[in-house]
Amino acid sequence: MKIFLDANVLVTVLNKEYPVFPYAAKLLSLADHPRYTLFTSPICLAIAFYFAEKKSGRVGALKKMQVLCSKIKIAAVDTRVVMRTLANKTITDFEDGLEYYAAEQTNCSCIITEDTVDFSFSKMEVLKAEEFLVKYASYN
Repeated sequence: MKIFLDANVLVTVLNKEYPVFPYAAKLLSLADHPRYTLFTSPICLAIAFYFAEKKSGRVGALKKMQVLCSKIKIAAVDTRVVMRTLANKTITDFEDGLEYYAAEQTNCSCIITEDTVDFSFSKMEVLKAEEFLVKYASYN
């Protein structure tokens, strides 16, 4: 199963933000499971780095990003993704549109985000980390 992780999930893990941290960390641990492939985008990584750097400093943030990027795949944000985002009038947040079409282009089954309403336009399943774990990873 291919899963797309939104920036807020990455920030939660990198900065150990509670109460969502345990769910987001467990979700990221699925990268080691053969059933799951985790994706994010360069935009999500940039956002995550920004917030990790604020909390951990540049060197700490870079180390965290290296570990993160060794575990997950990076979806392309290319011309096609940008043009599809621009063409979709139901998208109110450009960045979320880019994430959505990057996820779609990599054939992800769902998007994991803590701000599910941001993807109200999505035809793909959108879940919070805890919801995903309960529904798909037998997490109680």
